[in-house]
Amino acid sequence: MSGHSKWHNIQARKGKSDAQRGKIFTKIGREIAVVVKNGGADPVSNPKLRDVIAKAKQNNMPNDSIERSIKKAAGELSGVNYESCTYEGYGQGGSAVIVECLTDNKNRTAGDVRHSFDKFGGSLGSNGCVSYLFQRKGIVEVEKNEKIDADTLMLTALDLDAVDVVEYDDIFEVITQANEHSKVSEGLEKEGYTILNAETRLLPDSYVDLDDDKLTKFNRMIEALEDLDDVQEVYHNVNVPEEE
Repeated sequence: MSGHSKWHNIQARKGKSDAQRGKIFTKIGREIAVVVKNGGADPVSNPKLRDVIAKAKQNNMPNDSIERSIKKAAGELSGVNYESCTYEGYGQGGSAVIVECLTDNKNRTAGDVRHSFDKFGGSLGSNGCVSYLFQRKGIVEVEKNEKIDADTLMLTALDLDAVDVVEYDDIFEVITQANEHSKVSEGLEKEGYTILNAETRLLPDSYVDLDDDKLTKFNRMIEALEDLDDVQEVYHNVNVPEEE
């Protein structure tokens, strides 16, 4: 299968402006705070922290900002305690949307998320209303170059217990079980592959298509949700045409 990675395209769009990068750094800082609180401040013994640090560096977050976020979460500096919460709802055409948040005020976050759904013709649903349409998987993005043989990469990845390898125009995506992406990423690096990103994501079992009018409103709703400070990730099952 060839094309352009949906997740890679999303990440590229998110990094377009300084303002957007600032928001990304804030969101990553919150994520660091949570994984440090739950698993400790040493990335050697806390693989989730290691993953978030890699994500921060992939998004060009300065090292001093990363270290400051870790120190805050470890109690060396004063900081805010964040808790996770997830909202599920429907977009245009009955499409499925899941919003993952980290917040210090659930009432504020719930109101902001509901407003973003309502403003663009969506509706916030109850927990479990659409999550059954998604599966949590690991995604390891491997840099593509002329030296890589796709069949060899596939065999190597499967030997590391990966589930599948998908080839796109600019990268390979190695799909793993939810808790296996770090192991697969490290194994591929040892084999000489360049890893661009490794993380877990919710992947829809199938995608739905919307007409142009509905798609425009849906994209505006997703942008509004992603722009909220408390929102970490937004997942959906709409087939969004790639941007040129």
